[in-house]
Amino acid sequence: MRMLHLPESYAGKGGQMMNHFMILALLIPLRTCYTTHSQQESGVFPVTYLNISKDLDLQRLLVEWDVDKSAHDAELAISFEIQVHRTDEATTVWTEFHNVTLDKLGKPLHWTWDSDIPLECMSHAVRIRSKAEASKIWSQWSLWETVPGLDTSNRSGPQIFPKEKFLAEGSNITLCCIGGNGQTIKEFSVYPTLDVFRHTNSQVALLTVKNLSHDKGSNIHVYCYDEDEQLYQAAFFVGKPPDTPKDFSCQTQDMKRVTCTWREGETYLYGQNLPRYTLSKTSSQKTALCKASCSQVCSCSWDIGQQWVWNVTVTVENPLGKKTATDVFDVNQRIYPAAPFQVWEDCTDTEITLHWNYENNEIELFCQTEVGQPDGKVELHNSSVAGSKRVTVHGLRPYTEYVARVRCGAAKHFWRWSEWSQPLTTRTKEGTPSGKLDIWREITPVSGGRNVTLFWKQTPSFQANGEIISYEVTWKKIEAGSKPESISFSSVYNSTRIFIDNHSYRISIMAKNNVNFSLPSVLIISKATDNSTEELKEGQVNATDDGIFISWEPRSIYDSYIIDWCNFPRLQPCDLQWRRFGRNTSSAVISSAAFVPGVRYEFRIYGSVANRASLLEKKIGYLRELSPHLDPVVRKVDLTYNSVTLSWDSYFTNESDPGFVRGYHVYVSPIQGNCNLKGSKKHILSDGSELCKYTIENPEEKRYTVKHLMPNTKYKIVVKAFTGGGETPIDNFRYIDTPSNSNVLYFVFLLVIIPILVAAICHWKMEWVKECFCPEIPSPNKSKVLSFKEFKMDSEKVLKINDCLPDMLAMDSNTEAQKLHPVTWSPLSSTPTEDKIDGHNSSWIYPSENVERDFSPTPTPQTHTCFENFAYSPPLKAESDPYQIPETLGAGKTDQAVVLYQPQCYLDIFHEDAASTTRETAERKNSLRYISQTDKHCLGGRI
Repeated sequence: MRMLHLPESYAGKGGQMMNHFMILALLIPLRTCYTTHSQQESGVFPVTYLNISKDLDLQRLLVEWDVDKSAHDAELAISFEIQVHRTDEATTVWTEFHNVTLDKLGKPLHWTWDSDIPLECMSHAVRIRSKAEASKIWSQWSLWETVPGLDTSNRSGPQIFPKEKFLAEGSNITLCCIGGNGQTIKEFSVYPTLDVFRHTNSQVALLTVKNLSHDKGSNIHVYCYDEDEQLYQAAFFVGKPPDTPKDFSCQTQDMKRVTCTWREGETYLYGQNLPRYTLSKTSSQKTALCKASCSQVCSCSWDIGQQWVWNVTVTVENPLGKKTATDVFDVNQRIYPAAPFQVWEDCTDTEITLHWNYENNEIELFCQTEVGQPDGKVELHNSSVAGSKRVTVHGLRPYTEYVARVRCGAAKHFWRWSEWSQPLTTRTKEGTPSGKLDIWREITPVSGGRNVTLFWKQTPSFQANGEIISYEVTWKKIEAGSKPESISFSSVYNSTRIFIDNHSYRISIMAKNNVNFSLPSVLIISKATDNSTEELKEGQVNATDDGIFISWEPRSIYDSYIIDWCNFPRLQPCDLQWRRFGRNTSSAVISSAAFVPGVRYEFRIYGSVANRASLLEKKIGYLRELSPHLDPVVRKVDLTYNSVTLSWDSYFTNESDPGFVRGYHVYVSPIQGNCNLKGSKKHILSDGSELCKYTIENPEEKRYTVKHLMPNTKYKIVVKAFTGGGETPIDNFRYIDTPSNSNVLYFVFLLVIIPILVAAICHWKMEWVKECFCPEIPSPNKSKVLSFKEFKMDSEKVLKINDCLPDMLAMDSNTEAQKLHPVTWSPLSSTPTEDKIDGHNSSWIYPSENVERDFSPTPTPQTHTCFENFAYSPPLKAESDPYQIPETLGAGKTDQAVVLYQPQCYLDIFHEDAASTTRETAERKNSLRYISQTDKHCLGGRI
């Protein structure tokens, strides 16, 4: 607002000065009213006052501020935005809006902020701005108001904040270390090692531990070093705030004092930091009724006085928190009797009467008795009369030890049972034994009779009802008139042996205690002649996981079955054992701690009727079979070139065998190479070598043949017996050499030698066979008859036909041959007297030399058969068909053909006196065939 300036003419005049001050006094209120009105019109009320302080115990900032009084007078609703800033943070660490409605009292406003790091670690600054709810304009920010931290102070060494304190399990904590003045933090660490987050600048180091847990150490130690190696450390305790006291209740035992009890929870703190309990009246908690003591259960007692109804509170607190529990009760309804004492008993053989006393006889009680059975079962018996100090327990067993104890409770307004009295151990008196002994026998024939070994034992149903002092054995003949014999044995014995003759006997055994005898157990021994079934074939039985399984064929005539065996069959006596089974049972698993693998056990199954037992079956078996001790002895080995036959002795079996021999294995392998014999299975030894394995599943077999061997080869072979437990290790091989194969030599002889001999013989006879069957055809060029000069034509030798005789004449049939008539040949003529023979229909055969030699000179004209062979005329061969008739040749060559070719006349090889006309010869010419000598055919062959 501008000032109002007056004219100088008014200066110095008193009246004028007075006017001037009056004007000023008037303008100042107007200015104030104007300013207030302007603020109200704009709705902006900046902070006029701001103050910050800190509470280090709570690690909390306390902020106080105010705005103009006009806002209070107007009772405005204003929103304030508050920001918190740390000196080492680049941004604001906290922003919050605080809404408030002002009142006319004009009191300053307050706000608190809990820091997540110790306030000592660094300086904190706060600023605020406001906005009226009816306005949309924020005021200007106030100036930062700063609360300095110790990081700005002069420090001689490092310091850790917060100071030592208690930390709740599961919480988070941020620690800081402030270095000395001008010093940089070098190390800031925690022990034991925890998962932490670290943030360090040159002056302040921060360390945050999350989710604190006591199992990582109830104490946490923090260490801080600066550049000068100055150490500062702090310790923190991790625990839990106390739980609300559990099972808090109050009661009285004598109606004079009240005792309250409760159970405390675990806080993981100790020493002076353990929970502190205070018991007081709810109406006046400042006055403690008693001082609590805690071991397993906490308790606190005080005198009742004349007050019967109480309302009490128990308070528990530790450095991390405080909890309370309250109980309201009437003393008359909270009676908790003391345990009975001086307990004693009266006994019979089946009853116990217990007596006791208790301290406060003024309180009417009823009691309960607990009786522990020998088998661990517990029975509760309530006394039927209130105030009675005795109870009788019925239905007990004679001479049996029991444990009894008593507890009581208020008959009126029952609250809870007292503690149990001290246990009393007592035993009922003896009674007559109940039940019968389980007895059995073993019969051994001897000269003049039999030895009977008797055995007895207590069955589960047998009750001695006292201390057994002796056993009495009585036996007599079943025949009428015989006198019984008896003998008594001390209780330490459980067997005896008696001699009887071959008659039937009745044997009984009784147990005796200090009271009486038990009922007799009876056995009937049949006549010796009735034991013809003793010799029975033994059957094999198998083992199970639980023992040895035995089954038998049930018979309807028997009312029970007995199985007996020896636990130690190789010892004498063998410790005979037996078990009885009902009539509807036909199998059982026999087990014993004495059973061991590899031992043969014999089981005898008896059927019993009217105390008379008969042997039904015998069984033998093993708990577990082992491999045989010995291998079969191979006595004979028969070899061929491709097989070996092994013969061995029968495997001798007896009670000492560790298993049943189920068969044999034969192992074979060549010395060199692996084995892959047909019909075998491959078996791999531990050293990796291979064997051929043959299995013989018949234990009675004593012979086996291994086939498909190789001749002249060395093999190793072994025979092993196997049981249900396997076989002995494979070693001690027997070595064999197969002989050579003579059949192969014979076969080689047949395939090689004989064909060679046949080939030699054939080669030796080749010339004869060739001459006989396929004579060689002479070559015209090599014939001596062609050596003459006059028979050369164009440097080719020409064979004269009359110098060549046919080998033979072939006819299609003998009839044709017989009808053939020779053709008369004129020596002066070059042609036959009959018609020329057709070259295509003619057949030419050369007579043999023998036929020719048989010709004899005769003065009479001879009859000849004429043939033509055009193949021996080279010109004809070159110029025309060799089978063509010469007369068909050209005229210019007729003379030459006549000169070169003259048909040869031969004797008739069939008839010397054969006479035939030329006509007949011509008629037969088609029946003659010519076999060319260029084709190698045997005699008689046809083209």
